[in-house]
Amino acid sequence: MWVFYSLLTAFSLATSDTLTKRMLASRDEYYVAWARLVFCLPPLALSFLFIEIPSLDRTFWAATFCALPLEILAIILYTKALKVSPISLTVPFLALTPLFLIGISYIVLGERVSLYGGIGILLMAAGSYALNLHKISRDLVAPFKAIFREKGSLLMIAVAFIYSFTSSLGKLAIEHSSPVFFGSFYFVLVVLFFTPVAIARSSERLVISRQDITPLLCIGLSYAMMIIFHMIAISMTQVSYMISVKRMSLFFSIFYGYLIFKEKNIRERTLGSIILFSGFLIIVLGTN
Repeated sequence: MWVFYSLLTAFSLATSDTLTKRMLASRDEYYVAWARLVFCLPPLALSFLFIEIPSLDRTFWAATFCALPLEILAIILYTKALKVSPISLTVPFLALTPLFLIGISYIVLGERVSLYGGIGILLMAAGSYALNLHKISRDLVAPFKAIFREKGSLLMIAVAFIYSFTSSLGKLAIEHSSPVFFGSFYFVLVVLFFTPVAIARSSERLVISRQDITPLLCIGLSYAMMIIFHMIAISMTQVSYMISVKRMSLFFSIFYGYLIFKEKNIRERTLGSIILFSGFLIIVLGTN
């Protein structure tokens, strides 16, 4: 079931990212990041009506408040990456998060990956490198150089590293509460702490216009679904495995990039996706 919920997380995330990038074409990134969070709150708030509020200890609060500033930084960098670069060259680098998690989840949670799990994670990292293979005709190391020339890719690599910490801290908080409660409560706090940042940094007023309501509802709903599915899935297995499968969102992102944004070099980037998919299969088959 953790694979099923992780794939639902991936699809919901890719959908929200695509809708977000579409809005970023005409709006400030801080406004869009803030609005996405605000519009995901109503579905999350409804979940409180159907769950039991757990007792919360010091570990829960420590993990939550350590993760919050990192989460806000990741949101800012994530949204900037979507704005400045093609979605099919930014989102795939989130596949590096499980690579970072091999060490981080062991430090925070004491989780160890299996041999097959480690091979799968490394393949997913290799696949993200292969996304730039269309430049290999000029230089054997051109794909690696392309990563550093593409600002959005660099920003997303930083996000991937930050997420290795927030994912581990999030699971620690879940272990001391419950998946749905933590997901809902945590993002209420994220909105509260991110709003002053957005007000200070946004180039436009944080006012929701009538024409923005429908697209923001779609963005918020898909993002809220991602949060709930993420928290349920991560409570069922090791963090590095769940995040690896979640990064299958890149398949949907590449498809969206071609279908909606008419992005080029999709065929070449598919090779990287195939490598990533191979890593996914090894992780899933090797851990079941």
